[in-house]
Amino acid sequence: MKGKNRIPIHLMKLGVWVGSIFLWSAAFASGPPPKDFPHFKVPGHEPEMNALRNLFWRHYSEAGPGATLWDEWIPSPTLWPAISTEARMVEIRERWKQALSNRILDSEGYVSTHQHASIAHPLGWPFPFWSQGTGGYGWHFSFKDTVGPPWRPETLSDIVGWELTGATAVSMSADGWNVQLDSVGAVVSTPFKPIDTFQAPFIQLRWRATGLTNAHPYIEWATEAESGFSKSRRMYFDPAGADATTHTVIPMYLHKEWTGTATRLRLGFDNKTGASVTIQALFTQYDTRQNVNNASFIDGCASYIRWTGDIEFLKFNIERIRIALQYMMNEQQGLEKKVIKTNWVGHNGKSGIQFEDGKKVIVSGQGIGDNYWDILPFGNLDAYATLRYYGSLKNVADLEREIREHKEWGIEAPPRSLSVEKLEAHAAEVKREGNRLFWDPKTERFIACIDTANKPHDYGYTFLNLESIYYDFADDRHAEKIMQWIRGERIVGSDTSTGTDIYRWRFAPRATTRRNIDWYIWAWSGPESLAWGDQVQDGGAVLGWSYHDIMSRLKIEGPEDAWNRLREIAFWYAEVEAAGGYRQYYNGSHEGHLQGGGTPGGLGLDSEFTESILVPQTLLDGFLGFEPKGGGFEVSPRLPKDWPEFTIDQIHWHGLVLSIRATHKEIEINRSGPLDPVEVTINGRKPITWSGDKPLKAKL
Repeated sequence: MKGKNRIPIHLMKLGVWVGSIFLWSAAFASGPPPKDFPHFKVPGHEPEMNALRNLFWRHYSEAGPGATLWDEWIPSPTLWPAISTEARMVEIRERWKQALSNRILDSEGYVSTHQHASIAHPLGWPFPFWSQGTGGYGWHFSFKDTVGPPWRPETLSDIVGWELTGATAVSMSADGWNVQLDSVGAVVSTPFKPIDTFQAPFIQLRWRATGLTNAHPYIEWATEAESGFSKSRRMYFDPAGADATTHTVIPMYLHKEWTGTATRLRLGFDNKTGASVTIQALFTQYDTRQNVNNASFIDGCASYIRWTGDIEFLKFNIERIRIALQYMMNEQQGLEKKVIKTNWVGHNGKSGIQFEDGKKVIVSGQGIGDNYWDILPFGNLDAYATLRYYGSLKNVADLEREIREHKEWGIEAPPRSLSVEKLEAHAAEVKREGNRLFWDPKTERFIACIDTANKPHDYGYTFLNLESIYYDFADDRHAEKIMQWIRGERIVGSDTSTGTDIYRWRFAPRATTRRNIDWYIWAWSGPESLAWGDQVQDGGAVLGWSYHDIMSRLKIEGPEDAWNRLREIAFWYAEVEAAGGYRQYYNGSHEGHLQGGGTPGGLGLDSEFTESILVPQTLLDGFLGFEPKGGGFEVSPRLPKDWPEFTIDQIHWHGLVLSIRATHKEIEINRSGPLDPVEVTINGRKPITWSGDKPLKAKL
């Protein structure tokens, strides 16, 4: 689509995409787990297992499909518990099926964020928006169905200075400014208002129209050098309808003459007589798209398929999955660069906070976030997006292998460029190049990104480095070095937090180990005003990311080390429960301040931190080693020495409910449900075909 003047743009109604975000109400979190909620049983460690079960229920009871970003993390822990006593939980598979199947892919293959509404990019993160910066501008004639302050301006605009040619201003209504188009080719022009085009990669028009069937509306602009309008400075877009307000997003950055300062905007409607428009708002818009959405969507679909065996879902979504991957390969330059390169305006990896002669300078429009860590300016050559891309390549390769092995599914093979062999070979390239490009030999850990000035950025991102091990992105030597640093055995001299202080918050490592007061989005302009550890992204911690810590410890250090870490979390959570919950525990009687639900702080545990559900998931994924697959499952237990045995029940895989008991020498699996043959792999050995209702027993 690059270089084209007529752009297929996204026409959507407020509520269509917002309505797909569903989170269970926090009211559901009260009370103990139901009797048929999964149990974790280890003789001699009942208190710890009960605490972890309660932690699981605390977050499971309010988790469900949310924004696309969480598709990577939330499906698995919400899909496998076989619980029938709570009706809302029985429906969770259908909710995931609908949420994933309704994820919006734009005409290029980018997957929408599906976050809450704002006046930012409708397919992106809800901030930043034009009024948070300088050099952009907006006119809002109605706030109907518009998110409230502070996500938009507080006052409506007037029409002073607007010019109408071939049109008449009729009235202001609840829907906006009503304009009658009296003559053919009517135009409406804004007042003089300098707009820095860097602050306005998109312009959004919210409007309704009648009589524009087959019309070709457009926007033009005047500049400081040329005060008149011109066809050479024109972008076309699709007409709106009359039934509902349409959000038209015009990608101005794709036009070669959208540079410097625009002084006026003009809307042309290409209308016949008798048409009319209602303009709710016209405003500049930052590019708030996130470069990890496609990976999250792909990985969420893969999790859903593996846990449910829903072939109809796979048939419906396989082309969407392929398109989403190809977007990362092509538009995000994965194939060419062997890493993800983000070229979006404002995503160049540079900070929106600069220092000149010792004075702070705010660079509006720069430092826009790309992922979960939304005030950190990951971008350009992006290590985090690259490791997520690597994980998606492996997931799609596995799906394509399953499709190839199951001709009876009736799913068409992918193009050769997406064959299993091509994807696996490319994944290996990405791993090699990522380990070469993003590894810092001085600190011996992965950096966040390399900006367009070829400057690397590193503040000791534990989440990035632990995920690199989890995704098998880090090579063996790098994985060892990472764990030595995070465990506190290896000191990085430039760090603020070292040794045991990395685990100051007990439940998780600090998200960062080096103080950061200068690498952020411009809107986060005073990071020095908060103490070290009072911001999640600057020395704070997020409970959910202990999942990657424990899974990495299992892989590199073994089950004893992983259990010691998980056990400390269990003890901590038992204290939290005894205090009455997170908010009571951190009410001043313990160090630390919670972030979430509108409160600032350095600790991410509840409210929007739904990924907290991941920590007990380590028992199933890690210590039991359960891995769901399209046609079967694998179990590879890794028990600490002082666990005589380990049992998890109520495991809902495909149509079966499983109970699995493992000792250091043997494994026993019981099932209820369909008696169809199932392929079970134990510790990577040749699969066993299991049928009938008798338990499956095997030596380890």
